[in-house]
Formats: sequence, C-alpha cells, structure tokens
Amino acid sequence: MRVGLFVTCLVDSMRPRIGFATIKLLESTGCEVVFPKQQTCCGQPGFNSGDKESAKALALKFIAEFESFEYVVVPSGSCAGMIKVHYPELFQDDPSLFARFTKLSQRTFELTDFLVKIAKLEKAPGNFKGSLTYHDSCSGLRQLDVYKQPRQLLATMPDVTVNEMVESTTCCGFGGTFSVKYGELSTRMADNKCQHITETHADAIVGGDLGCLLNIEGRLRRTGNHKTKVLHVAEVLSGLDKEE
Repeated sequence: MRVGLFVTCLVDSMRPRIGFATIKLLESTGCEVVFPKQQTCCGQPGFNSGDKESAKALALKFIAEFESFEYVVVPSGSCAGMIKVHYPELFQDDPSLFARFTKLSQRTFELTDFLVKIAKLEKAPGNFKGSLTYHDSCSGLRQLDVYKQPRQLLATMPDVTVNEMVESTTCCGFGGTFSVKYGELSTRMADNKCQHITETHADAIVGGDLGCLLNIEGRLRRTGNHKTKVLHVAEVLSGLDKEE
C-alpha cells in the first residue's frame, strides 16, 4: 500500500519523533510511506475561529498533495477529523470538489484506526515496559470513534499494563483556541485530568493527539509532577519512546 503521511504541523514543530515513529509503524506492516514535503497545517485553527476561507485554501492545498495516495494516515485524531469530517462540508456548494473531498476522506485514517482496520497490525514492534494510562482525545473519540483501536494495539505488547483512569474520555481542557479564550476553565479541566492520571500510579500517560499531550504535560510539570512520562501512542507502539 502506498500511504501519504500527513504528519501535522504540531508534530513537525514540537515533537518530530512522533512522525518517525509513525513511519516505523507503517513500514513494519509493509506500507510504502511517502511524506509530501510541502505539506503544512490542515486549517483547523482558522476553521474553528470562523475563517472558512483560509481553511478552504489549505484544504485545496492538501488535496493537491495527497489525492494520489491509496491512503492518507494522520497521527492525530484532531487533524484527521478536520480532513474526514470538515473538508467535505467546506465544499458542499461545489459538487465536483465535494465528491473529490468525500472520496479522499474515505481513504484518510487516524493512525491507530489505520493500523487496526487496514494494515491489520498483529503485534506492535515497541518494547515499552511498565504501566500506562490512556487519554482519549475529543476529536478522535467523537468524530472518528477511536477508542478500542489504541488499546487493542497496546494489548499486543506483553510488558505493558494499561491502568484506566477515571473519565479517560473527558476533555483535558486544550481544545485548541478554547484554552486561549477560556484559560481559567481550561486550567481547571487540565487539573482534573492530571489528578485522574496521578491516581492511576501509571508510569506514563499516553494519547493520540499531541495538542492534548502538551497541555497535559505542561500542567503536570507546573504542579510538581516530573515523574510521569507523557508519550504519543505512536512512540510507545514503535519503540521510539525514549529521548535520544
């Protein structure tokens, strides 16, 4: 399978190791992975702020770069949700573009969803040893129904124990621009999430969206927790979960 990797601008700028981990996972299933070098933001920040024209421009850029691939894989439920759900909505008044974006959306997958449903990964190549707890990001869960997939993959790792936290599916308070517009409320939500994480006594908090993980990690560290690791699920599954 020839797969186009949309790595997301946040991964590219903040933790590129997630991108390399994603490539390792995809290649372990026999996929040919291609990274279009001119890719950039999916347009979600503008879209969520009401700027649909900038979102349309980035959507058109995206389809020009990724339409030729058999599948598109995204290590983010948030960005995958933008592509799968909102791109077609942006072009409902243009039948030709709407049809093209609809077809592309059907071939676009969040990483763990792709590994389970399409690539049929039977055993993750990672060697993580210890306990972890999983945070379900809002977009991946509610737009893409990603819940069982990461847990199914983690269960293939013999030395991993998953300690489920209370309210794993509750928002961490990030929500992109939400955390900027409603800082106090966002902080209280993050504090609740961090408390639930701490109560599991897990070695690491793991998730599928870097935005959530950065928000959680920032709050954990500010409140004195420097012990709990904060990892993307791709890092754990691939074995690229350690600082170089």
